[in-house]
Amino acid sequence: MSKISQIETFTDEFVCFTKITAQDGAIGWGQTSTYNADITAQILHRQVAPWALGAMIETQADILPLIQRIEEREHKFPGSYRCRANAGLDTALWDMLGRRAGKPVVELLGGKPRKLRAYASSMKRDITPEDEAARFVKLRDTRGFDAFKWRVGAECGRNIDEWPGRTEAVIPTVSRALGDGIAKLVDGNSGFSPTRAIEVGKLLEANGISHFEEPTPYWDLDQTREVTESLTIDVTGGEQDWDLSTWARMIDMRAVDIVQPDVMYMGGLSRTLLVAEMAAAVGLPCTPHSANLSLVTICTMHLLGAIPNAGKYLEFSIEGPDYYPWQEGLFLGDPFAVTDGKLQIPEAPGWGVEVNPDWLSRASHAVSTLD
Repeated sequence: MSKISQIETFTDEFVCFTKITAQDGAIGWGQTSTYNADITAQILHRQVAPWALGAMIETQADILPLIQRIEEREHKFPGSYRCRANAGLDTALWDMLGRRAGKPVVELLGGKPRKLRAYASSMKRDITPEDEAARFVKLRDTRGFDAFKWRVGAECGRNIDEWPGRTEAVIPTVSRALGDGIAKLVDGNSGFSPTRAIEVGKLLEANGISHFEEPTPYWDLDQTREVTESLTIDVTGGEQDWDLSTWARMIDMRAVDIVQPDVMYMGGLSRTLLVAEMAAAVGLPCTPHSANLSLVTICTMHLLGAIPNAGKYLEFSIEGPDYYPWQEGLFLGDPFAVTDGKLQIPEAPGWGVEVNPDWLSRASHAVSTLD
């Protein structure tokens, strides 16, 4: 094996793909977290690349120590952006090792490529209950989804609904339209106080919804636990969290019934595996957050195909170019094909996808090299 000799970024405002090259010519492709990706790319080159260039990565066991060493060297800059940048390095290294071994990442983790059940995940709140129900029913009937998630409240809404009465209307309207035999999930996006969240949770219970995500401000674990202890349905969360000490506290106090780390927010696959392991040790399932069709969903597919406490389904965004124009044309082919409500974990080496050269040709390019 040889040292990391070059780190490249290909960036627009929303997406930053990373390319790692080793001295022996081996390459790997990864991605930082989406949104303000152009800012994240600067952090990667300024504060991640200097510590990563020259590192020797011989096996997957070498990746986490490198990420941890970067965290130590940049200890005065903890937080989301450092993790978002580290994700670009980490995910590219996993891809490089998979390509070298001729195996998909899921096999490096001890799993096998297989089909995963997905839940159709709505990102919209500016949609009427009737229109949300109609598009869910269409997806149920045409693409075979048997699990759906929709939005209640308003994002960080302090108990103020997206518009008056929407929460009370959208819960029963969508639930009734989908009918029996369908898994039903909702997301509060930190919108409620504990009292209001419990009130909404009782309505969810009465309407057959089994999953209540991020009901209260995610940063207050005591509020989340109050809701969890008051309801019979699963209360879930963790998508925003990156700090491992926060994760340890969340899991130890049973603030949630299901953990939902985001591979890109966490700083890559290696740190996400630590969260999944902590949750598995106490019997909590892991259903990661993967809310757009960039590399985060691909990485999550490989993760779910290998961990022993994988949740029931993969989060799969149903939003197209009207909502996410920036996710169009990122990859060659269609790695997100849905058949009978399921997606196939890629079987080709590494992440098993190829970034679209046309997209790369339009992106801003930067490179850091080992001198």
